[in-house]
Amino acid sequence: MIDNLTDRYNTVCAAPRGNGFRVEHMPDFLMQSDIDDCSPHVHAFYEILWFQNGNGHHTVDFVDYEVTPNTIFFLSPGQIHHFDHNVDKSKNICNYQGLTIKMCTDFLRDEDCNGNALLKYNAFHTFDTLPFYKVDDATAQELQLLVRQMEDEAKCHGEFGNIEILKALLRIFLVKIQRHGKQDDQLHLDNIKSSHQLFVNFRRMVDLEYRRLHTVQEYADGLNVAVRTLNKCVNECSQQSPLSFINDRIILEAKRMVRYTNMMIKEIAFELGYEDPSYFVKLFKRQTGYLPSDFRELDTVTKTYSKLPCPCETSN
Repeated sequence: MIDNLTDRYNTVCAAPRGNGFRVEHMPDFLMQSDIDDCSPHVHAFYEILWFQNGNGHHTVDFVDYEVTPNTIFFLSPGQIHHFDHNVDKSKNICNYQGLTIKMCTDFLRDEDCNGNALLKYNAFHTFDTLPFYKVDDATAQELQLLVRQMEDEAKCHGEFGNIEILKALLRIFLVKIQRHGKQDDQLHLDNIKSSHQLFVNFRRMVDLEYRRLHTVQEYADGLNVAVRTLNKCVNECSQQSPLSFINDRIILEAKRMVRYTNMMIKEIAFELGYEDPSYFVKLFKRQTGYLPSDFRELDTVTKTYSKLPCPCETSN
């Protein structure tokens, strides 16, 4: 348990050491990790987990997802996840084969390009959708070739154009997955459609402002659109209302804080922008079915919590 999660979610690598990019392979990286990957932990970086072989479960933000061959998970800074007990270091057991791609936050900056934002928010930051895609064997072969190129280029730190090539390869990797991968009940966003562009901008704004802005009107004003326009757009792209979307993001963060910090409930309420703790408690109960204090005690087994540094903090 820790005192506060805020710093865990605001990590931006403005001046990374090394190239802030790393490819590692399962089962080696799981067996050699300094932390217990079967206990909840959080990253200060983006991670792609590609399970190429093995079956089990992977828990992301309180939800258990089935792992089957060629399932590719996307994790953002701040997401809490852990593996099932198919990974047991004490017995030197790991039933998974695959790889992980870890990259510092600079690799997925999207401020200047709608195309980059679409690729990023279709895969990462998906608290509103499934955090994984499934790919077929043909697509897996294409992706494997790109991974090999990434591994080769990652060794060229300091050479001319190294970061640019890695970003380009990563972008192609994401395009291939989103073009050919399957994700149940997922609407594929299209940056040509203005409504889809607006939805991506709304998603991005919610992720940045959910602690401060809580009403649809505030987001509509920030995006320079009418509330009716925003309602129609968000419903088209997510099958839910903007207010439901906003509340889901707030409550996800609240659940993380309630479960994995020692903060008092009133402190969590204030951290999330609610001056009246009783209003926050009512919202939490309405959204989850539990009082925050009851949710905190639901699972005493998963209280262990670790934070992994950004790849640029550990690069040589």
